[in-house]
Amino acid sequence: MQMERSSKYSVKEWIEDLQKKGRITFRLSDAIEAFPLLQADTVKRSLTRLTKKRKICSAWNGFYVIVSIEYQDKGIVPVIFYIDHLMKFLGRDYYISLLNAASFYGAAHQRPQEYTIVTTPPSLRASRKEGVKINFINKSTIPEQFTERRKTQTGYVKIASAELTATDLVQYEKEIGGLNRTATVLNELAESLNFKGIRPAFFEYVPLPVIQRLGYLLDVELGFTSLADDLLSEIEKKGNFIRKVPLKYRNSTKGCTINEKWKIIINESIEIDE
Repeated sequence: MQMERSSKYSVKEWIEDLQKKGRITFRLSDAIEAFPLLQADTVKRSLTRLTKKRKICSAWNGFYVIVSIEYQDKGIVPVIFYIDHLMKFLGRDYYISLLNAASFYGAAHQRPQEYTIVTTPPSLRASRKEGVKINFINKSTIPEQFTERRKTQTGYVKIASAELTATDLVQYEKEIGGLNRTATVLNELAESLNFKGIRPAFFEYVPLPVIQRLGYLLDVELGFTSLADDLLSEIEKKGNFIRKVPLKYRNSTKGCTINEKWKIIINESIEIDE
């Protein structure tokens, strides 16, 4: 009886049953295991057909996302819905960063088809599937105390705290289009920042030159002097010695003026989009 049912039960029906149970993702190995009477290649061919019909999409090799009706026209499911599932599939700790994290604080218009994820070694190559790109930044550790869990339609995701988002925007400014874009986003993010009493581990995790650049941008370029002074106060409590660093890492510093408060060599003009 079971064999007769298995021979008639299709991969499409199995996926529909997963969806009824609230599942939005599955592994290739799950599908193969569900059909022991079928050859693995037969199951793969069924999945390929369903992908072409936009019933599912392949977000990673061996990892599929079920496409709900509202997204079947484009065949693309927002990354935010399945990124937590994908990172668990990959066995990686992670957090959402840069513009995607800033958007949670109302501070940036995220690129809906481009996501930046910070994860641990070994490095992962950027993934582009179904027109959606996921960029990966590699860090040796994930600072749990500076991440937050946020609820989504399909579960939870881990994002950088506002303060960690700010430093990532400065540290990886090239990834989002440069310091002008960074300053523009920081201008919107500032109201969510609070450096008073921030944990000392913050200054162990984030390179001091990055914190100096952030302080300078908030203080001098954006006018959030009180906020920047709170950051400087915490730096002084930590006992860090500030050395001169360029505002723009890759630019020449010859003949540039220096901001003595933040020890920033001003080798880049900042313009923000109002």
